[in-house]
Amino acid sequence: MQSQYSPRYIIRTTRESMLMAQQSRIRIGSRGSRLAQAMVDEVLRGLSSAHPGVSWARHTIMTAGDRDRTSSLQDLSASSGVGVFASAVEKALLGGEIDIAVHSLKDLPTTPTPGTLIAAIPQRHDARDALCGTAVHDLRPGQKVGTSAPRRIGQLRRTCPQVMTVPIRGNVPPRLRQMRERGLVGVLLAATGLHRLGMGAHITQTLDPVQWPPSPAQGAIALQVRDEDTSIAQMLAVIHDMQSEATTRAERALMAALNGGCYVPIGAYASEEDGKLRLVAQVTSLDGLQQVRVERSGPADSPEELGAKSAEELSVHGAGRILDGLDSVDPVE
Repeated sequence: MQSQYSPRYIIRTTRESMLMAQQSRIRIGSRGSRLAQAMVDEVLRGLSSAHPGVSWARHTIMTAGDRDRTSSLQDLSASSGVGVFASAVEKALLGGEIDIAVHSLKDLPTTPTPGTLIAAIPQRHDARDALCGTAVHDLRPGQKVGTSAPRRIGQLRRTCPQVMTVPIRGNVPPRLRQMRERGLVGVLLAATGLHRLGMGAHITQTLDPVQWPPSPAQGAIALQVRDEDTSIAQMLAVIHDMQSEATTRAERALMAALNGGCYVPIGAYASEEDGKLRLVAQVTSLDGLQQVRVERSGPADSPEELGAKSAEELSVHGAGRILDGLDSVDPVE
C-alpha cells in the first residue's frame, strides 16, 4: 500500500524555512460540524503551545455529506467515488484555500490523494463504540436501535438477532434527538465524538473494542498537508503520536487489503505494548449470521505487514464472500 504518512521520514527543513512558516498566517480547515470544530480546537491547543509565534486562521468547508442529510452515506460514497466527508476539504487544500486539513482519519480513503500527505496523527482518543439510551444486556426482541453503519448493524444483529436497526444520520446532537423523537431505545455512536463534544454523560455503555472492533482508525485525527509544504509538515510533527500512527496504519492497511471503506462491515482494533502490535479484525454480514475474525501480533515498526496478513487470513476464512454478498441483505428494518 502506498504510504501517505510523513512523520518517520519527514524532510528536515532549514531554519530559514521554519522561520518563514512561523511568520506566515497558516490556514487550517475542516468540516463545519461541531465535532469537526472541536477537533480543530484540540489541534490548535497543541500547536499554539508549541508555536506561540504563529498566527492561525480557521476555515470551514461544506462537504457533500453535510449538504445531503437524506441519502445514505453508502450511496453518497458510491456516487462520488471518494470520501464523503474528506473530498471537499482535500479540494480546498490542493486549491490553496487552506494549508492544513483536519480530518477524522477514519473518513480518509486508504489510497492517498496525489499531492497530499498525512503530516501528523495526534494522540488517539477513545476508539470504542458507545450505546446511548440502553445497554446490550437490556435489549429485547423488536426494540429499535439507531445506526446507519453496516459494521455496527452486523455486530448488533450478531449479538441481538431480534433487535431492529433504524437508519439515522446527522451530527451527534441531532442523532440523540432523533432517538427520542422516533421512539428508539438507543443509538450507536463513536465514544470519541461524544467525549469531544462534552456529551459523555449520554453514554449508557461503552463496547469492548476486542469484542466489538470499531471502524479502522476510529478516534484518530489526521492532519493533512500538500506534499511540498515541508516546513508546515515539520511544524505539525510536534503533536504527532507514534503509537497512534502505528495502530491506525495497521487497521487501515487491513481495510485497504480487503478493498473496504467506511461503509462496509469491517471492524479493526490495534493496540501496542512492548514494541508489539496486536490487531483484532472482524467482518460481519449485515444480518449478523456470518462472521469471521482474526487476532494477530507483529512488530510495531511493520504495521502494514500486520494489517495485510490479517486481511489475508480473514479472506481465507470467507471474508470476501461476506463482503461480496452485502447487496443481497437488507441492512435496515
